[in-house]
Amino acid sequence: MALSVFVGVLMAAILIGAPIAYALILCGVALMWLLGLFDGQIIAQNIINSAGSFPLLAIPLFIIAGEVMNSGGLSKRIIKLAITLVGHLRGGLGYVTIFAGVLLSSLSGSALADAASLTALLLPMMVLAGYNRDRSGGLIASVSVLGSIIPPSIGFVVLGVASGLSITKLFLAGIAPGLMIAAALVVAWWLMSRRNTDVELSPKASGKERLKALVDSFWALMLPVIIVVGLRFGVVTPTEAGAVASVYALLVSSCIYRELSLKSLNDLLLRAGKTTAAVMFLVAAASIPAWMITIADIPGQIIDLIQPVMDNPRLLIVVLMLLILVISMVMDLTPTVLLLAPILVPVVTAANIDPIYFGVLFMINCSIGLITPPVGTVLNVVCGIGRMRYEALLKGTFPFLIAEVIVLFLLVIFPELVTVPAQWFGH
Repeated sequence: MALSVFVGVLMAAILIGAPIAYALILCGVALMWLLGLFDGQIIAQNIINSAGSFPLLAIPLFIIAGEVMNSGGLSKRIIKLAITLVGHLRGGLGYVTIFAGVLLSSLSGSALADAASLTALLLPMMVLAGYNRDRSGGLIASVSVLGSIIPPSIGFVVLGVASGLSITKLFLAGIAPGLMIAAALVVAWWLMSRRNTDVELSPKASGKERLKALVDSFWALMLPVIIVVGLRFGVVTPTEAGAVASVYALLVSSCIYRELSLKSLNDLLLRAGKTTAAVMFLVAAASIPAWMITIADIPGQIIDLIQPVMDNPRLLIVVLMLLILVISMVMDLTPTVLLLAPILVPVVTAANIDPIYFGVLFMINCSIGLITPPVGTVLNVVCGIGRMRYEALLKGTFPFLIAEVIVLFLLVIFPELVTVPAQWFGH
């Protein structure tokens, strides 16, 4: 009964157009009424306690680091380095996009921030060189989702807080799958770019130009190194890594590159504040149904429903991946994580599946949802900045979407592709 009420109220709230945060609160209140536990003080207490969680402090810190990176010249130098290294190849600007996307993902932690940066900086350049606009936009959208997979991923922070999993372990376990997705995008772009014989190639950079670009981007490239090494050896927690990243990005942008003015600092802090407020309100709102999910034993009810596949971990993962994919197509990443993590992590734990492994697959699946209709948040960002039609961009995204789904399928079939690198990074 509790599961039916939970799903019914959530679907009804979404169908009438209620904001996701309010829909989550409504779900929690409905479950309270059902169980005879309604109390306004409980609602207020859950909201205040969840928003005051120390690990969540990493979210505004990484958001600030990403904004500083975009405004202070770090993104620009990383893209310039990528152009000098692979820009002269056939389809070179596509490889630049993937290479730059991986590096930006290791700096910002946000798929939306990466999509905005790459679209503004690279899409005009690709169109001018003769690349198909829709396909270029599709590649940018597809590589941008790595921002939610490669650490420091804000999505992993939310997942860790919602499920109780170690954020550090999630960060380190996301590195190898993120690079695999990048490699799959390289293969997909190579297969498609072989036919682009009329594309204007960038002149091959000399060794001196490459060295200059590498030296110029050195301070930007050091940021992901500091974060990953600090996490790997236990020097910093994810929250402390966010603080280090923010301060480091501010110092590099203002003192070394000298591209961050007081006015731009004020603007980026305002943008970061608005983004943080939206995310934190979602987290606070989700705390009410999350608490009631535990009280009503909804994970136990789901285990009873899927009991036939509980003895087959691989089949169970496939069923859960399909469920997550369907939900992530109609909901944004953060509410999907906040909604499903408290329910599904206990289920996979009961089935003796490594919850960190599941968490990585969960995040990849939700990230793919960012470039699938009807919501496709990253697609909307690329459309808005690149002034493109949604339908045309969706068509250009499709080959790369298939490549990412294939990687997800391989990770389901071969869990060692996640668990073995995760053990190496974590120990």
